[in-house]
Amino acid sequence: MTGFLVRRAGYYLALLTVAVFLSYAVAATALNPRAYFEGRQPRPPAAAVEAQLTHLGINDHDPLLVRFGTWSGHVLTGDLGRTIFDTSVGEEFGRRVGVSLRLLLVGTLLGTVIGILAGVWSAVRQYRPSDRVMTVTSFVLMSTPVFLLAVLLKTGARWINETFGQVINYTGEKTPGLTGGLFAQAGDRAVHLLLPTLSIALGAIATYSRYQRASTLDVLGSDYLRTAVAKGLSPRTALLKHGLRVALIPLSTFFAYGFLAIFTGATLTETIFGWHGMGEWFVDAVSKNDVNAVVAVNLFAAVVVLASGLAADLLHAVLDPRVRDA
Repeated sequence: MTGFLVRRAGYYLALLTVAVFLSYAVAATALNPRAYFEGRQPRPPAAAVEAQLTHLGINDHDPLLVRFGTWSGHVLTGDLGRTIFDTSVGEEFGRRVGVSLRLLLVGTLLGTVIGILAGVWSAVRQYRPSDRVMTVTSFVLMSTPVFLLAVLLKTGARWINETFGQVINYTGEKTPGLTGGLFAQAGDRAVHLLLPTLSIALGAIATYSRYQRASTLDVLGSDYLRTAVAKGLSPRTALLKHGLRVALIPLSTFFAYGFLAIFTGATLTETIFGWHGMGEWFVDAVSKNDVNAVVAVNLFAAVVVLASGLAADLLHAVLDPRVRDA
């Protein structure tokens, strides 16, 4: 198992390096920070613009590889560079990363666990009314864009608040100026987390339930499961003891690739619900041609996605001994 994890970690480290370089290359060539400074009124001298771009490490007159080498050297020491406003990218990163991780982790955990359970339940009850309702609901959720689902949830919360009083708070991650102890603060954050988490988790539940249903149906029709039932095990016991572990293997692979879609949905969700996380920062950085901030967000996304891939590989190895023995 140790050798397997070391090989996979090395593989993902190489992928991370390639992903970060490509991200930096795209941001450095597609964005135009020079226009941000030259567009000021009154227009600053050309020498001043050059000096500021060089100071920030985003001067497009310098070779791309030189800029990337300087930036990556600073990153290895913990310095993510300077924003276009000449503030620390690392400080802004630190303020926002906790917000995004809280939303991503809770939404992903709920979406994955509930989606898998719903998929197994739907497979066991194949073609029954409950399975058909689950199928229709899943396809409706899968065909609804994340931003539309977030807006619909927000509209529903507004109607509930207008009808029953202020029940659901959905703007921002917490109530400004709230006083109280630990439980009051935690409860307030949980209420604010409800709708953003649902907007991410519902799509994940629908997607994972479809894949898990198909995987479970394959297992239910397998020879070894029928043999276990013929030897005296109940169908439920046979599925839980022998079938579920096999049915989860395809989902462990899908998890690594599905996390990127979850991160993209979180970017839109943060903007709609006023969460000041990495997604909102990314949108703002692109509009301001802030190269270093854009690359910092992409670095975060690459690390999170590849870490989920490593977790998926670990889960796959736990479920299938052939993988870790290879």
